[in-house]
Formats: sequence, structure tokens, C-alpha cells
Amino acid sequence: MKLTFLGGAGTVTGSKILLEVNYKKILIDCGLFQGLKELREKNWETLPINLNELDLVLLTHAHLDHSGYIPLLVKNGYKGEIYCTEATKDLTEIILLDSGKIQEEDARRANKYEYSKHNPAEALYNVDDAKEAITHLKTFESNKWHKFNDEIEFKFINSGHILGSVFVLIKVNEKIIAFSGDIGRTEPILLPKFEYIDYADYLIVESTYGNRVHKEVSISDELLKYINHTYAKKGILIIPTFSVERAQEIIYLLSVLKRKKQLPNIPIFLDSPMGVNATEVYFKYNKIHKLTEEDIKSMLSTVHLISSVKASKAVVNDNSPKIVLAGSGMITGGRVLHYLNKYISDKRNSVLIVGFQAEGTRGRALLSGDSEIKFFGEYHKINAEVFKINAFSGHADQNELMDWLKHFKSSPTLTFINHGEPHQSQALKVKIRTVLNWNCTVAKMNNEYYLD
Repeated sequence: MKLTFLGGAGTVTGSKILLEVNYKKILIDCGLFQGLKELREKNWETLPINLNELDLVLLTHAHLDHSGYIPLLVKNGYKGEIYCTEATKDLTEIILLDSGKIQEEDARRANKYEYSKHNPAEALYNVDDAKEAITHLKTFESNKWHKFNDEIEFKFINSGHILGSVFVLIKVNEKIIAFSGDIGRTEPILLPKFEYIDYADYLIVESTYGNRVHKEVSISDELLKYINHTYAKKGILIIPTFSVERAQEIIYLLSVLKRKKQLPNIPIFLDSPMGVNATEVYFKYNKIHKLTEEDIKSMLSTVHLISSVKASKAVVNDNSPKIVLAGSGMITGGRVLHYLNKYISDKRNSVLIVGFQAEGTRGRALLSGDSEIKFFGEYHKINAEVFKINAFSGHADQNELMDWLKHFKSSPTLTFINHGEPHQSQALKVKIRTVLNWNCTVAKMNNEYYLD
């Protein structure tokens, strides 16, 4: 058996892990690189895999950094299936179609305004590529073993990160290899808590917050504080929002504040076609989240859902106080850029960051205190106030990761730490070795690891 980390090692993006065993090649996750230019450029590199020899792709969840490369995989020759849960399939369809559309639009805009070094600028993949990729998705139930062939079985177990997200267990040669994907919080806002795993011979565990413990604060109180602060300035609160999970969490919390009559009387918009579609998916899968019918009705009455370009432009051009949730969450693209283009230079306005910002993203630049950010080929002065709520994170912190690991009944032969920037991964490695005395290593990009 051999593992190769083709992404998500030394970084939190581009997750792809290749397992080679019994003359079979299985890819666990197939994500896009985001953030730093040197990482984004890897999306254009040819994968070191003969795609005619790739037998299967297993998907832990729908987020772009775990699923966004699938259209390229299929475009470049992969003909096999992609296994996932039902909710992951529905969300992946939404995310890939949106990704193809955004890349088409970015290339078109770059060519129109001639701010790309490439002439012409091209999309990494388009909507048609995404549509083709979606036909390869196949769903399986969680919490039961499924046969891939006579020698290889797999199982999905709830990871509590986003709707449909799972840990992936692969059983082969009497060994179990566990892939964590992304691990959720111990008390998610909308979802059941992650499940524990009893045993694995080999474990791959994420480390996004491997060096940090999230502060215990009231997210609702924090959210209300920034809303009232911006409202008092007669400003506009812009919340760059991940369309899957984070958007639904914020809408739910806003609906609770509205029910308690604590919100100021200002309109709230979710300006994200993907966010709107993802919200509908959440309401569809009412058995795997904690929302009641009353919660759902309240959410729908609290927020104006914006999909059309015409409606979006109208909201952008209305200068009156409002709260806007718009993609993308790391400000790497999407409709949030149009709001920032108009409002980020006005000190009455605020930008509220509500999730992890990868190195090299505009969101990270805002948090770092940069005086300007670049998009649409121009630099934009940052006069709006920038705030962050850390407690919104959908990733387990160090204590929660250790809690999950401590429930293994015996230590894995070897634990690989991935999906983290170097400092976070190293910190988790030291913690695991010190507290659990496990044999572990930090995964390195493109390194091959042979398993006994």
C-alpha cells in the first residue's frame, strides 16, 4: 500500500490523496488549490496520475478545496465514478456549477479589461465541464460497509463539518485506513456532532486549527454587536460568506435574533445563487440537521434570497443601511467583490470575516491589516472597518481534535497530519506525540509513503 499527498499537505487547499493498493488506484478528495498564486498555479499542472489507471474517487464533502478539481479530472480523461453521500452529491453539483460559471466570468472580465498576463485569459474549466463531471457522482449510505470489489470495502461516517460530510474508512488487506477530511466542532450550530472511530491501522487527520483553541463566546452576541455598531454609523455590513454551511448558520442565528426582537429594522440579503441553492438543499435533508420546521420558516422570513444578476445589481446600488451575505467566503471571487468595489472605501461600512482565510486570499489580507486589496485589475483602498468572529469556524480546534483522537481504542500504526499550514500541523504533531504517544508525521506534498 502506498499513499501520495497531491494536495492539502503544507496547506489547507487542494486536498487530494492517492491510495495505491492491490493494483488499484483510489483518490480520496479532489480539491482545487486556492489562495497564494503559487498554489493556484498548481491547478493548471498535470496530475502525476495516468487517469486511465485511476479506479475510484471518494469524496469526504462538497467544499471546493475538496471537490473543485473534479471537472478537470473528468475533462482530462477520468471515466470512473465518484462516491459520496446524497447530501454531498447535491451540494457538489451546486458548487461545481457555480465554480465553472465564476471561472468563465473571471476569464471574460480579464479579457474585456485586459488585466491578465495571459492573452487570451482562459477558464480552468467551464459550466459544461462541471455538468459532465456531475454525471460521475454516485451516492452511498453512511455507517455501513460497501464493497468496491472482492478485496476493498469502504464506509462513510458523519464528520459534522458540513451537511453530508464524512470520514472515509477503507478496508483492504485486513487493514483499515481512515481519512478524516475536515472534522467539525463538538457543538455545531446546525448539525449533529461528529462520530467517533474505534479503530484504524493508519489515520490521516486534518490540522486546520491544530495549534489553536477557539474562544468560548456567544456567537449571537458577537454578531449582534457588529450589526449594531455598523447600524449606528448608518453603514452597510458586508459578510463574505461561504455558501455552504456558514451562510445557513448565519441566517439561522439572525432569525433567532429577529424572533427575540433584538435586530435593528434593516434588510438582510443573501446575495449568492449558490448560497440560495445550498439553503434549499439543507431544508431538503431534514433528518441530518437540527433545524425544526419553525426554524426553517423563520429563516425564510428573515433574509431576502437573491439569485438574479438584476436583483443583485439593485442591492449593490442601494446605498441604504443593510446586511449583505455574499460569496465567496475568502473573497477569492463572486458577488462580494461588487459590494467591496462600491463600499470598502467608506469608513461607515464594515466587513465581518466569519471563517478561515487561507494564506494569499483577499480575506487574509483584510485580517492582516493591509491598507488596500486588488481585484478587477485595480487596487482598492480599505477604509471600512474589518472585524472577525473566530467562533464560527466549522473546523475542530486542537482540543476537539484531541478529543476525537482519544476515542480510538488503540493507536494507529502511523498517523499522517495534513490539511494545515506548517505551524498548525507541527503543533498538532507535537501535541499528539506528547499526550497520546502516537507515531505520527506531517504529510509532505508529492511524497510517497509506503504502508506495511
